[in-house]
Parts: sequence; C-alpha cells; structure tokens
Amino acid sequence: MFELTGIASVLRGIGVVYWLLAIGAIGLAIWKGKDLRAKAIWVGVAIAVFGFLPAKAMIERARHDARLAKAEAMFQERCKTAGEKIHRTVNNVEGVFLLKVRPEEINYGNQFAMDDPYGRDLGGEGYIKNFLLGRNARGSLVDINPVRNGYRYVEVVDLKDGRRYRYTGVVRVVGKQDATAHNIQAELKRNPNYDLNIYAFVLDKTIAPTTPPRYGVTYDDISTREERDYWIAGGSLKVIDLEANEVIAERIGYMMDRQQGDRSGGRSPWLLAARNACPAFPVTPGGQPFKMDQTRDFVEKVLRM
Repeated sequence: MFELTGIASVLRGIGVVYWLLAIGAIGLAIWKGKDLRAKAIWVGVAIAVFGFLPAKAMIERARHDARLAKAEAMFQERCKTAGEKIHRTVNNVEGVFLLKVRPEEINYGNQFAMDDPYGRDLGGEGYIKNFLLGRNARGSLVDINPVRNGYRYVEVVDLKDGRRYRYTGVVRVVGKQDATAHNIQAELKRNPNYDLNIYAFVLDKTIAPTTPPRYGVTYDDISTREERDYWIAGGSLKVIDLEANEVIAERIGYMMDRQQGDRSGGRSPWLLAARNACPAFPVTPGGQPFKMDQTRDFVEKVLRM
C-alpha cells in the first residue's frame, strides 16, 4: 500500500499502545480537572493532540485515493490507443538500421526523464547484439548453437564521430578453462578430447558500406508532463521503410506505477510499473515482466529474415 508519508506506518506500528495512551490522557484530563469547564478544556486538548496524526493520515489517504483514481482513469484512456499496428511485412531482410540505440546507463527512479521506460530493454552494445543473436528451439535468444539465426548485420551511426558502422556477430574463442581445476580434470578423464576453449558471441564493428539498409528501427517517448506527473509513461517503437519514407509498423505502449512513485523499501517505480502495462509484457516463470528483447521481438514480426 502506498503512503504519502510515514504517518500511517507509525500509527500501525504503535497501534494499540497509541490509543491506550489517548484514552489514558482523556481519563487523566477528567480526573485532574478541577471543574467541568477545566475537564472539558483538557479533554479537548487530549483529543486534539492524539487525534491530529490519525486525522492527517485520513486526509492524506483520501488525497492519494483521489489522485490514484485520476491516474487510473488517465491510464485506461491511454490504453485505448495502445497496441501493435503492422501495415505490411517484409521477407528476406538481412540487416536493419538502428536509428537510435538505447542508453546503457538507466535511471529507473527519474520521474520526468523522457527516455521511454515502457520500451526500455538492453542498452548500448547489448541492444545491438540482441538483433544479431539467434534463437533456440523455444524461441529464446542465445549466444551459442542457435537453431535459427538473427539478422546478418546491424548498422548504427556512432554519435562520437557521426560515422555509420556495421556490426556483425560471431562466436569466437575468448579464453581457456583452467585445466588444473577439479571439475575440468574430471571432464578430461572422462573425455581426453574435452574442449578447453571458452566461446562467446562477440561483435565485429567496421565502417558501413555506402548504401544504408532500407529498413530502420527507432523509438520515442510519447509521454506528456501531465502523464509523468501521475507516473504514466508511454513509448512508440517504429519500423520505417527509409527508401519510401514510410512507417510500416508501430507499437505504442503505456505503463503506470500504481504506487505513484513510492520509493519505500528501495522500490524502483518505473521498474515495477512494468507489471501494469498495456500491452502487457511477457512474464518469467517467477512472474516478473520480461522486457530484455522486446524490441527485437516486435521488429522480427515485421522484418522477417
């Protein structure tokens, strides 16, 4: 339950003790009062003192409930425009042009950073790599031994020098296992030809050819200041035919933090807002929303390999 202050928590924590003290104070006022007028004054003082915190908590709760009701209504209205619109698909696409790369560093608690929390997945090179990875039999992205390959290449403009680069992915030996380790020794005894190499899927980066890919992918934060004030974030993900200057697919999504920015207990508002999203995100077996390859998932519906 969200609380604007810690008052309600304090009242719950002291619970019965608080009200016993209040009753005791009223009883003391009645007992010590010299006459009816004095008794009435001191009883009033006791009620005012001990009633202040509960009254304040009730007022704050009413304000919060009204605010949350408005946020919910706003969120439901935005959800009416959310969803995927795929105007056409393209087959045999080898590579894509990422017009924006999601940032590597993320501030999950910044209420007004217009950086598309809804569409957020891996950033930096991880975002690029996601388009190049293959998939296993269950459809999950994997580094090694895919049953279906990803895009052959991805192109990106490096903001540092303004040049366009082509990224490809390759499985490469990146190290050796410790042959003296107990578990490795056991493997070598079972299989003298056991491979000691450590493999990883790595990126190769080269200057891109003159002609860029025909199809681009980009994202935008579509939130307004008012929406962010109510902890609602909206994002747009587009697939664009750059040759025809045409948006051929778009996904619009919104999410809202129902706790309205509460950070108690170290909670991260935008991270947890993913539990309340439209369209909803797939969830892990533990129920946690999974977002780390959502961009690739949508693009692959449109630009088929």
